[in-house]
Amino acid sequence: MQKSCLSLLQSVADLDDALIVIFKGEDVQLTNRAFNKFFGVISTEEYKESFGAFVHNFVPHPYYFHAQNVKEGELWYDAILALDEIDRVVSFLSYTHNPHAFSVSVYEDIDSFTIVTFTDITQMLIKRIMTSNKTNIDSRTGAYTKQYFLHIKESFEEAASFNEKLIGLINIELSSNANVTQEDMKESAIKLQETIRNDDMLIKWSEKRFLLAFLVDDATKVQQVERKLKEMLTLHERENLSFSLSSVAQKRAESIAAMINKLDT
Repeated sequence: MQKSCLSLLQSVADLDDALIVIFKGEDVQLTNRAFNKFFGVISTEEYKESFGAFVHNFVPHPYYFHAQNVKEGELWYDAILALDEIDRVVSFLSYTHNPHAFSVSVYEDIDSFTIVTFTDITQMLIKRIMTSNKTNIDSRTGAYTKQYFLHIKESFEEAASFNEKLIGLINIELSSNANVTQEDMKESAIKLQETIRNDDMLIKWSEKRFLLAFLVDDATKVQQVERKLKEMLTLHERENLSFSLSSVAQKRAESIAAMINKLDT
């Protein structure tokens, strides 16, 4: 690759937030600023000296594409292109040893070079587990159904483990002098969904109860989220409608089923 062309590509690639690598065969020709920052190096040359064969930097996790998916004599990016687009996902460890998941896009046959972009989808892992099937959504509130959450709870646990996060669960129960109506549940769901993060799961657990499932760095964050929701819901209480909240933070290797049992006792 001519130096002037390389310099131009470097300048363009450095503007992108995605991780960009240019290959010629197996050899890394260029890495952009975002890639170097992620791996804690200052240049392509330092990366190549420090990390060795590119394919060996993929985390060997069964959820993601990694070195064992590449046949002998095959280029890794040819192997990943053979997968469906939704399965073109890899994981790297950052220089701080935190795992991140990336979707992979490959642009081949560009003057004999191959450009690969890695887009961080770590915060979308839970959404990748979910589907867009409307039967998974309670039509009256827009929350996930209890049946769906119980069906994917093991995948939720695996996503938390892979990302070295803890699971938080918050029980949100509506009480009323009269019966809790569907309109009460719908309005409450709207308020909750306006407050929670996109990756959090709000589940309609019963006719007057929601369950919120989410990932946190440590147990204290669960209490912080509970306080935030309580403050918000208190503003929407009225004479015949109130909310009670309780929470539980996951202990090491604890299952969601065990956590739910704690909330129910």
